[in-house]
Amino acid sequence: MAPTRDDLTEPEVHVAALDDPGFARVMWTLFEPVHAVTYFHPRARAAYEAVGLRGYWRGYFAGRAAPLGPVDAPAVIAAFFSFAPPMVARALPSVWRLATPEEALRARLTGAVQALAEFTYELPEAHLVEAAELLEEAAGRVEIAGRVLGAVNAALPRGEYPLARLWQAATTLREHRGDGHVAALVTTGLDPLEVVAWRCRVDQSREFHQRARGWTDQEWVAAERRLIDKGWLTADGEPTEHGTATFRAVEEATDRAAAGPWRALGEEGTARVRELLEPIATRCRTIIPPQAPIGLPAQRSASPTG
Repeated sequence: MAPTRDDLTEPEVHVAALDDPGFARVMWTLFEPVHAVTYFHPRARAAYEAVGLRGYWRGYFAGRAAPLGPVDAPAVIAAFFSFAPPMVARALPSVWRLATPEEALRARLTGAVQALAEFTYELPEAHLVEAAELLEEAAGRVEIAGRVLGAVNAALPRGEYPLARLWQAATTLREHRGDGHVAALVTTGLDPLEVVAWRCRVDQSREFHQRARGWTDQEWVAAERRLIDKGWLTADGEPTEHGTATFRAVEEATDRAAAGPWRALGEEGTARVRELLEPIATRCRTIIPPQAPIGLPAQRSASPTG
């Protein structure tokens, strides 16, 4: 039987305490939607276009890579992991002729703040200030060694307003977690396309992901053949027990690597962050397309006190 998303990514309904790394996944389901407004809200797209980054992918690559400086394609191919190299090379370094990294950073923060403002205008200012302060505190506890995107985002100047600070803290935590996930994926021996192709045999859409990540039909078919040879897919293209168990271990390793900020913040602080983020994340999730390659599971009831 093929695994489901529940098998691979969803936390247990009751996560008892912060010493269970599954709680890091619960927190991810809350800060990830806050970060993701930069990809899916029309105000974010408009902010990139205003500085000359027309077209979705120019804004995506320039905005996400900007904390690294005016990098060329190889650094982004490595850090972003799942994109076809020619797709990245079409965007970088040419986007830096349209907007500098500094302009791209300002545009991404402007668009994100405007998007969040639409989702949070009914919430009291004190709610947003406290959420920003606590999420900043968690983001300030990230371990940057070996986490390039997390590190460069953590080093950015502190935002002037609560929503700017909230979004930047969510982004730092998101990229920190993503760096740990990529490190765990590397240990499987799969290449980026093999990872994407395998997930599309489990719970995601090849039609969407192949186009969004820039892989050709020939490359995709070859990757699936390799997955069969490596024991991740059966000859019929079904996920094997080996592949399912190995990927579950990747997810568990990702959670362990992402748990540090929440342990440092403590159960009381983390519980409060969750309480404050839930109404914001719920609103932000409404604009994330179901087929988007983020992999967010459905939110479940879990608390640090059980």
